[in-house]
Amino acid sequence: MSPAPHPEHGPEALCPTGTALYERALREGWLPAAVTDEAPCLVECGLLHPDADTPDRMRPVPAATALHRMLRASAERVAAERRREARLTESFAPLLRLDAPHPQAPETTAIRLISGIDRINEAITATMAEASRELLCIQPSFRRTSKERAEIATAISLARDQALLDRGARIRTLYQHTHRHLPLTHARYERLTGDVEARTLDEVTDRLIIVDRSVAYLPANADGTLALEVTHPVLVSYFVTAFERFWRLATPMYPTAAPQPSPGGVTARQRAIAGLLVEGHTDTVIAERLGMNVRTAREHIAKLAAALGSTSRAQLGYLIGRSGILDHREH
Repeated sequence: MSPAPHPEHGPEALCPTGTALYERALREGWLPAAVTDEAPCLVECGLLHPDADTPDRMRPVPAATALHRMLRASAERVAAERRREARLTESFAPLLRLDAPHPQAPETTAIRLISGIDRINEAITATMAEASRELLCIQPSFRRTSKERAEIATAISLARDQALLDRGARIRTLYQHTHRHLPLTHARYERLTGDVEARTLDEVTDRLIIVDRSVAYLPANADGTLALEVTHPVLVSYFVTAFERFWRLATPMYPTAAPQPSPGGVTARQRAIAGLLVEGHTDTVIAERLGMNVRTAREHIAKLAAALGSTSRAQLGYLIGRSGILDHREH
């Protein structure tokens, strides 16, 4: 029985066979060249290369080196696309002068819709490559994102963020409190060097990226496959103002983590849940708003009910009001 054919996939979705073979290559220091037929993606991604002394052997390439090469190639493709845009603009210029636009036609170039995760990443990377001052980010929970996609997004952003920091710029990021306990988030800041800060809140807006206070990116649909690139000064200024106000209310997480206040023995997360319970929200909505799964939200609600001696949902709301828990919420 012949083995199943190797599935077609891009470098952003390395197959299980390729991953297993790469791990083996790292352990053993090499692989027989014939074995790589099972996962030709390893060679295509630059994770394996022929041994100069022994051609029938393949040696592993550090993943960071392979990623850097692919990101550089991606940046070159973006640059080529920008040059193509310039040529198209020059070619269409005579035709545009023939048009007779309505005097009150709205300006649309200040907002551009980008389709596809790869194109969104390429646009952000190209904009950041020209930035020199500041990056402001709001990053909600990865809860609705697969672990693999979250790790890939982190790897891509790490390279371009470090390049920005190396140019003397600063980066400030807002997360939900749930990120304070995520190993992926902590690992990110252990690898970045430069003027970088992170703070957390109970709730944040959807994802937002602002580059040099002149260009903003925000999602245009629920699954993140569409994004808006906004360059209109009024809109970008509005986003910056919203970010700054959230930033002042947030609790520092990096480089120095400040403890979340817990007056009366009630944690900040329990107070946030209590506030949403009083507003009448369901467990699902509470979990969504605070960036956690429903099971975790229900565990916190049960602990809150036990602490207050509640035996029903209605009684819990009443007891929360009487307890004064919400009097300690941050303003």
